Amino acid sequence: MKILIIEDEAALAQSISEYLSGENYLCEATGTFSEAMSKIETFDYDCILLDIMLPDGNGLKILEELKKQQKQDGVIIISAKNALDDKIEGLKLGADDYLTKPFHLSELMARVYSIIRRKQFSSSNVVKQNELQIDLLAKTVAVNDEAISLTKKEFDLLIYFIGNKNKVISKSTLAEHLSGDLADMLDNHDFVYAHVKNLKKKLYDAGCSHYLKTVYGTGYKWES
Repeated sequence: MKILIIEDEAALAQSISEYLSGENYLCEATGTFSEAMSKIETFDYDCILLDIMLPDGNGLKILEELKKQQKQDGVIIISAKNALDDKIEGLKLGADDYLTKPFHLSELMARVYSIIRRKQFSSSNVVKQNELQIDLLAKTVAVNDEAISLTKKEFDLLIYFIGNKNKVISKSTLAEHLSGDLADMLDNHDFVYAHVKNLKKKLYDAGCSHYLKTVYGTGYKWES
């Protein structure tokens, strides 16, 4: 799961990134309006943490751009401003939640999880597809009630595939999901193939049906 932190307080951004990274989220951070706009135009995120007051622009304009592009990224406004008008305006523009500084990182993490679960998995903590069961909170996977062991990358891929079921996903999109904007600096995306291959083998060896299909020349698709 990939998070974009738009926050000009470097210490706070680092604290959020370290905390969420420890919870197995892939985090990117920026402290400027211009860089944030560039990122949302180029990449998709599971959740965006948005400070309204940025040194070179108003964070509400970022919400307007997300709405204009019809993007589905979850958004939590994090701001020291406690004005009701800002909160209402942000929610009208498409923000999913609003958290006033200072806040506990554990509460922020819970809200991030809640938004991702609601958007991708119909608010359920447990995702089931026939013999396959995934506990999103415990980060466990079972096939026919037998637990299987996945690496963090494999688990992230599985959740991403199921959250985008019946859609063809390119290798470049998967590379960007797993590695963030570092994907642009990689010579190739062979590591995606390796992770997908390992995920497939573990699922199939455990008796899971072949839901994950290779779309040759394009990418992969999870069929429901």
